[in-house]
Amino acid sequence: EAASSVDYAGYGAIEGESDLRKAYSKHLSALYKAELSESNVHITSGCNQAFITAVMSVAKAGDTVLMTEPFYFNHQSTLEMLGIKWATVPCDAGNGFVPEKETIIAHLHSGVKALALVSPNNPTGAVYPPELLQEIYEICRQKGIWLLLDETYRDFLENPDQAPHPLFQADNWQDGLIQLYSFSKSFCIPGHRLGAVAASEDVIANIAKIMDNLQICAPRAPQHAVAQALEPLESWRNDNRKEIALRAAAMSEVIEAIDGWKIEAIGAYFAFVRHPYPQFGSMRVAEALAEQLGIITLPGVFFGENQDAFLRFAFANADSETIRLLSSRLPALGLS
Repeated sequence: EAASSVDYAGYGAIEGESDLRKAYSKHLSALYKAELSESNVHITSGCNQAFITAVMSVAKAGDTVLMTEPFYFNHQSTLEMLGIKWATVPCDAGNGFVPEKETIIAHLHSGVKALALVSPNNPTGAVYPPELLQEIYEICRQKGIWLLLDETYRDFLENPDQAPHPLFQADNWQDGLIQLYSFSKSFCIPGHRLGAVAASEDVIANIAKIMDNLQICAPRAPQHAVAQALEPLESWRNDNRKEIALRAAAMSEVIEAIDGWKIEAIGAYFAFVRHPYPQFGSMRVAEALAEQLGIITLPGVFFGENQDAFLRFAFANADSETIRLLSSRLPALGLS
């Protein structure tokens, strides 16, 4: 209905449609047991754009933004295009690729303007515990560094009614936290490109200036549709979450039974898998999987130069029956 309406063919508010901003801020307030309003929300065209606008609002060319490694490669390429320096906080497979507080502290030098985290993580799937996120947030506040928290896959956590962290309850959270989100993933509408930023009114105002030069406004018809769907489709989103959890379980079951292959971390959408071919780079292994077996993965090296021992399996869009086919296909891989 919205797509066929002439009303949504014109320009909309740069910050996003008021009905979606109100509905989403109400949703955030209920989930995080905090007080957020429409003025704390900016709607973007997908979460990648949310990251671009957020990072431009707090950092300029020559500044440094920290990411964890493995990192989401679109974050890295965004920073490079903007002339913003980037550095990484190494995460250990032995710790499930969850960052360690001490390691983060060691990398927070004076030139760092922001720390960008993704939880549940892309590419590893790792979920960062609420207590750790709280500690990291407090460290960033003490050092005057922004925390950019990408929660694209938040709705696929085990308990969708439990807040992933208490950060929105902190006094003056607006001075140090910017949260990113994707409607595209939760509602299975990635082609409609719909994301959101939750931040202070001042940050939202600056993001509006940036958006005015990028896209004017996010697509209007899906904004109106999602605003109406947030509450009515909650049970549908929960069913979808449960289905993806079954697929994650199937992925774990299959890989654990295959000699040489090991899941080092798995989460909402992704598994970061150690391959049994240390003599070959992850690029060669990924190419062979695609060419010989029709299994599409991403090489670990895409997510950091130290990740050559791994592949990212994106299992969320394959049903459990298809995932279980890996048990006969992976062992058939021939590399020489």
